[in-house]
Amino acid sequence: MRVLTMNVQHDQGDPRRTALINAEVRRTAPDVATFQEVCHPGTQLAELTAGTGLIHCTQQHELIGPVGVDHGTVIATRWPHRVVDVVEHRGDPHWWTVAVAIEVPDRGEQLFIVPTTPWRPEHEDARLQQAHELTALDARHHKTLPTIVAGDFNAAPDSPTMTYLFRYYDDAWSKTTDAPGYTWTVDNPVAAAEILHLLGETDHRHPPDRSHPHQKHLAKRPLRSPGRTHLRRQFLGVHFLEVQS
Repeated sequence: MRVLTMNVQHDQGDPRRTALINAEVRRTAPDVATFQEVCHPGTQLAELTAGTGLIHCTQQHELIGPVGVDHGTVIATRWPHRVVDVVEHRGDPHWWTVAVAIEVPDRGEQLFIVPTTPWRPEHEDARLQQAHELTALDARHHKTLPTIVAGDFNAAPDSPTMTYLFRYYDDAWSKTTDAPGYTWTVDNPVAAAEILHLLGETDHRHPPDRSHPHQKHLAKRPLRSPGRTHLRRQFLGVHFLEVQS
């Protein structure tokens, strides 16, 4: 199974971005995907998934009420899936997590959990709370096949949130590379202004080859861990994961 998580950053920047993302998704052919910050209402989701085989889609607005933005998280799969649970925290900050069961051909159902975490650096306590809710959700709905967790975690690998999650899940990134795994950079003009606004400084430069929205990051070898879960951390960008349970 090939899994993709990507923050498409709605329709900001060059108007050709959505078509470029679609071309790369078609080329790499994920079986399961989660896209963050997809415009709604509008045609962006249809444009992102056209010709990809990701024909089963669940959008954020179908699951939770309005949160004051015109974009949200999407789950898109090659095979049918059903929503089994939604956990939401209304307030400041807002966060929510969705779990779906995917009908994997000849294998049975596989749980796919997607958290949409609060993004501000000072919201680490809320992200950690959400991580605890995520593992509880997994315990309630766990299937025979390994659970897959993917999304926009907004957390560094040594943060309390990720440290907690690594107790329960295998990190797909660290299984395949020693690179730091950052996916946003001020070298990307679409991201630069927002990064500088958030961090208030100019020295947070990460490798340019891991920054651009339509670049790929493909795990070079499949992961084998029959009894555990595969998790991918994400800072904002593109990640691909190949899973063999």
